[in-house]
Amino acid sequence: MPEKIVGVMGGSGLYEMEGLEDVQTISLKTPFGDPSDSFFVGHLEGVKIAFLPRHGKGHRIQPSSLNFKANIYGMKMLDVQWIIGVSAVGSMKESIHPGDMVIPNQFIDQTKGRPNTFFSDGIVGHISFADPVCPVLSQILFEAGKEVGVTVHKDGTYICIEGPQFSTRAESRLYRTWGVDIIGMTNLPEAKLAREAEICYSTIAFATDYDCWREEAGDVSIGEVLRILAQSTKIAKSAIRYAIKHLPEKRECLCAHALKYALITGKKFIPEKTKKDLEPIIGKYL
Repeated sequence: MPEKIVGVMGGSGLYEMEGLEDVQTISLKTPFGDPSDSFFVGHLEGVKIAFLPRHGKGHRIQPSSLNFKANIYGMKMLDVQWIIGVSAVGSMKESIHPGDMVIPNQFIDQTKGRPNTFFSDGIVGHISFADPVCPVLSQILFEAGKEVGVTVHKDGTYICIEGPQFSTRAESRLYRTWGVDIIGMTNLPEAKLAREAEICYSTIAFATDYDCWREEAGDVSIGEVLRILAQSTKIAKSAIRYAIKHLPEKRECLCAHALKYALITGKKFIPEKTKKDLEPIIGKYL
């Protein structure tokens, strides 16, 4: 059986994973450009980990400029089967307090034209995305949150906005009427591309503030956000250590076969360059 490999997409505040053993720094080139940074590949708790700082070391890349396709393709090149995305988010509910962990199971897309599919340039594919995160991985991350002693909320809707600005008060109030639980700027394109690449994906989201809808809490303060981020980063690392030890040896979720009936374009019509570029993703179906 192939070695289990877990990808960790480090978000705001999580730029490295201490404790990795036998670490290799791997710089990858993809058909879609360069990933955010080099991948740090090693073993943690006996499990192979591929860690990528989503925004680059030093947080150099703003959400709208992230090369999501290169980041997920790079994970696929490294044979990653599971991706844990770690993110800072705003809370849209009174019951989700700053410092709480949320494991969302739904998304709403309010981004504007971000590349979020591998299926272009002569190939069409339509994956099922009704349930956008891996249920197996999500449950394990929920259990990890309980194990490390943080207040953790299972399920909920993450609205993904363009950024890099935070919401206006009118937008924040509108989103609350839609029933959203948390607000962020990065996870939805990752979830879409991971599903297309047949990689299980789920998110550990830490609420750092109440966005701006809750006026009595004051507007979003970067100083307070950074304080909670520092606290949450330690918790995230502990949760990841727990989660990777509890992943099943064999994937039996729908994520692992997401492309089985998704490719629409006839094989003979797919351009050779596209076949070559997407070989790690579609090769087994051609």
